[in-house]
Amino acid sequence: MSPDRYLDREGARIAYQLTGTGAPVGYAHGVLLSRDAIRRFELFDFDALATGRKLLTYDQRGHGRSTGRPVAGDYRFEHVAEDLLALLDAASIDQPADFAGSSLGSAAVLHAAVAAPQRFRRLALLIPPVSWESGPAQAKQWYFDTADDLDRLGAAEWRRRWAAAEPLPIFADYPKFDLTPDVPDELIPAALRGVGSSELPAPDAIAALDHPALILTWDTDPLHPVSTAERLHELLPNSTLHVSKTAADVKSWTNRVTEFFSR
Repeated sequence: MSPDRYLDREGARIAYQLTGTGAPVGYAHGVLLSRDAIRRFELFDFDALATGRKLLTYDQRGHGRSTGRPVAGDYRFEHVAEDLLALLDAASIDQPADFAGSSLGSAAVLHAAVAAPQRFRRLALLIPPVSWESGPAQAKQWYFDTADDLDRLGAAEWRRRWAAAEPLPIFADYPKFDLTPDVPDELIPAALRGVGSSELPAPDAIAALDHPALILTWDTDPLHPVSTAERLHELLPNSTLHVSKTAADVKSWTNRVTEFFSR
C-alpha cells in the first residue's frame, strides 16, 4: 500500500493516500473514526473502490494519523468540506471525481459539491447525519452532552463507559462493530461540538445539484435517521435511496457504491 502524504492546512496536518490509477474516486470517514477504524468494521470496503481507479482516502483533521487542534469550528461540516477540496488540489485531481462519504464524511462531500460542483461526477452519501431539526428535543444535543461528559468524567472513565455502551440495535449481533474513538482525548470534545453545531447545506442549494447521487442509510440510529436520508432523496433530483435493516445488508454497500460509480 502506498505511504501517506500530508497536507498542512489551517492548524492541521492531514494524512492522505493515493492508490491505483485511472479516473478519480474518493472516500471520507465519519467523526471519531479513521481509515483504519472503518477497515476494522468490515462493513464498507472503501479500498475496493480503487479497482481500476485512482483512489483518494484520508483521515479527517484530528482523526487517525492526521493532527488537529481543539477548536470546535475546525470540525464543522463546511470546514471539513474545505479540507476535502484542498486535498483534491493537493492530489492534483483535476477531473470530476466520484466521492463517497460516511456520516461527517457524507456532510463534507455534500458541502464540497455545493461549493464546487464541477469537482464531482457522482456522490455516494452513506448514513447522512441528522440535520434541519426543530423543536426542543433534538438528537444533535447528544454531541454536546457527550463532550460535556468527557470534560466532567475525564478521558479514562469516559472511554471505559463508551466501550461498555450498547451498540445500535441493527448491530446488536455484529461482533466487529467497534466505535473506539481514533482521536486524541484532548480533541474529542471539540470534534463533537463542531459536528453538533453543523447543518447540511440549505435545501435549495442541495436541490440545485444535478449529480447522480446514491444515498445509503441504516435504521435504529437517531444521529443518522432515515428521515434525513429521505429528505435528501426528495431534494436531490437524480438520487437513489436504499435503507438497510440488517448488518448483512449494510455489507452490500461496497458493491452498491462500486457499481454506482462504474456507470
